[in-house]
Amino acid sequence: MFDSPERLVLGLVIGILFGILLQKGRVAKFSVIVGQFVLKDWTVVKIMGTAVVVGSVGVYALVAFGLADLHIKPFLLGGVLLGGICFGVGMAVFGYCPGTGVAACGEGNPDAMVGVMGMFAGALAFVAAYPALQPVIKGLGDMGKVTFPSVTGTSPWLWIAALVGGGIIALILLSRRGKSTSSSLNPPLNSVSVSVPRSQRGTRTRATVSKSNRPS
Repeated sequence: MFDSPERLVLGLVIGILFGILLQKGRVAKFSVIVGQFVLKDWTVVKIMGTAVVVGSVGVYALVAFGLADLHIKPFLLGGVLLGGICFGVGMAVFGYCPGTGVAACGEGNPDAMVGVMGMFAGALAFVAAYPALQPVIKGLGDMGKVTFPSVTGTSPWLWIAALVGGGIIALILLSRRGKSTSSSLNPPLNSVSVSVPRSQRGTRTRATVSKSNRPS
């Protein structure tokens, strides 16, 4: 019924490391998630996009060396649409995704704790309603266990190479966007020289002060 103790311990260690990285990456912060929603903070896209690229390379490398097997789920169009709608609405209301919500709960955020309890309640409701949802999940068609390589008859490494290249380009563009946004919010300071009289010595000395371009 359960995996071996070694595999369970390995999963626990990986889960702890995953939570630490989420917390250090600041994606367990409500303000960061909301910033992504309004397209002002791209931290979430950078981290999750990097995880997708690295995970794709790692998984297919393990499969190539015979160290892992792919278990592809059937492409049920109704299930994908229904699940995507529920996930999107839930994340917009909650302000976290499931992983970042648990990490924020570990930080002691009360709103995240309430949301995690809601996730458990939603999971129980889905299990109870699963038989009734079958017509919706399977009603729009079952395309089978398909992938881009299997549909196009190409090597998966071709798609992974394109994914890596697209990820690098996206990171470069987002980094430039972040620098331009930061410079517009914090304009450089201009240094100007003014003469300040010194009454005690009867001489003049030059002092440098900073003048900001920011509007008052």
